[in-house]
Amino acid sequence: MLVLTRSLQLQAPLPLSRHPARVYLRSLALGSRPTMEQSLNRIASLLGYDLDTLDWAALTYQHTAAIQAALLEQYAPATANKMICALRRVLSEAYKLELMSADQYETAIALPPIKDRRKLRGRALSLAEIAALMKACDTDPAPQGLRDAALVAILRGTGLRRAEVVKLMLKDLQFDTGALEINQGKGGKDRMVYLPESAIAYVRDWLKLRGNSPGALLCPVRKGGRIHIKHLTPQAVLWILQQRARQAGVESFSPHDFRRTFCSDLLDAGVDIVTVQKLAGHSSPSTTAKYDRRGEEVKRQAVQRLELS
Repeated sequence: MLVLTRSLQLQAPLPLSRHPARVYLRSLALGSRPTMEQSLNRIASLLGYDLDTLDWAALTYQHTAAIQAALLEQYAPATANKMICALRRVLSEAYKLELMSADQYETAIALPPIKDRRKLRGRALSLAEIAALMKACDTDPAPQGLRDAALVAILRGTGLRRAEVVKLMLKDLQFDTGALEINQGKGGKDRMVYLPESAIAYVRDWLKLRGNSPGALLCPVRKGGRIHIKHLTPQAVLWILQQRARQAGVESFSPHDFRRTFCSDLLDAGVDIVTVQKLAGHSSPSTTAKYDRRGEEVKRQAVQRLELS
């Protein structure tokens, strides 16, 4: 716990419409709220409070600088940066709610950027690994084989997040164009992505078994092969991929590695980074660049284009 020179406890409870942390959390997509609420509670606990009892508008640069230093001691830079971003957003709400002056707000958020010099996390899957995963699904005679093949095909062909793929509805897919409508993706944003023809074939095979009942596109399969028309959970997606990786003899990977593979392969194919950004649903090309896992060979080949005479 950080040592404070004065109390930062709210003198009286604020209504939800005036509490900066609660206003910020309500602005987030439902799937993002638990993680960011946990982050804000962790920040408040460093000061000896919780999210609701801390007077966020009373924070000064002395407090925010100490919070950032404490977070960097306990968390990886990327995690600490995410938590500091949440803190900045809460202070922004405090300013907009007229709980802080402009000078107080600007001073409190004037923190140095957090630099992460570590190697990038995650990896890209090779074409051979993806083929092995598909084979593991194809050779499974149970209904799960068709469903899991469709899941892998969608993740590979669209680079969707786990939280996005489990929310897909049958009505979101347009077979004539391969378009998939993503509703309320990260940040509450909608977008359109497109399945390659090879992926559409696997989805069609799954739907022959699933049927055309409205509802979730990818569903749980109960005992006896009974398909329950409801959404998979993000945890179920992780478990399915781990199981198929073991069957295929593929080195461990995360569902998010399909996004890294998606971005890397499109960039390697010469697709401009802005288009890849839009397909991935990133807020900026700089975020997309962090997903590039093409490795040193791409850089080596790039310099071969330079001539000396």
